[in-house]
Amino acid sequence: MNIIEAMNERRSVRTFNGESISDSQKSALLTAIEDSFSPFGGNVSIRLKNFDLKAGYTPGTYGTIKGASDFFLVAFGNDDASALPAGFRFEQVVLQAWQLGLGSCWIAATFKGSDFEHGELWRDGESLRIVCPVGIAAKPGIRERLTRFTFGSKNRKPFEKLFFYSDFTREVSPGNRFAEALEMMRLAPSSVNSQPWRALVVGDTVHFYYTPKSNLSLIDCGIGLCHFYEDERFHGHAGRFSKTDNPPAPPHGWKYLISYTS
Repeated sequence: MNIIEAMNERRSVRTFNGESISDSQKSALLTAIEDSFSPFGGNVSIRLKNFDLKAGYTPGTYGTIKGASDFFLVAFGNDDASALPAGFRFEQVVLQAWQLGLGSCWIAATFKGSDFEHGELWRDGESLRIVCPVGIAAKPGIRERLTRFTFGSKNRKPFEKLFFYSDFTREVSPGNRFAEALEMMRLAPSSVNSQPWRALVVGDTVHFYYTPKSNLSLIDCGIGLCHFYEDERFHGHAGRFSKTDNPPAPPHGWKYLISYTS
């Protein structure tokens, strides 16, 4: 399975078979963590932690996860400069897990004093902000099916409502140089399927914006930008991200994020 297939197929998994991942899968995931990167800088720590379910140990996940014994722990600073790279870096690991046949599900919450924090020390300024179960998916129960229905995770916004060409009034054509990468961004997961990202294509540059929905919006944007970048990299395009001093003025309620030039 290549990265494009993974981005198209990957879904959140909340019900697992109760078994720990294999040594080879663990090794591959640790390599994925080590290889993950962000073009935006930021301080992010990603770890993999196992819980012995057979010994009766059940980490608390607000009742949303069943049968998971392995979890990613993602710690970063409480600032915008850390949130964007956290989403960008960790989504690379999540996609690698899917390519290995492993499901996962992002959980962003407060974990101070939780079982996940026990025995973990983080760098100054970092705290645990995301946990993510990882393992072999089991048949989803009623609760998981209800969660998917509630969050509307299959109901992505239409492409033409998110991405624009030249002046925020024209659609990006299917044949546009960036159309596929933007479609991969559209398919990216986000908190309660909020899809805060927006984009304007002008020549060989894509200007990215977002509509703040919650304190998770910049993490979501990092995930979306990861999908965009992975598509670009898959097709051999060597573009770069940078801030521009005078981005095109967006519609009301949008905030400028960053630009990408091919």
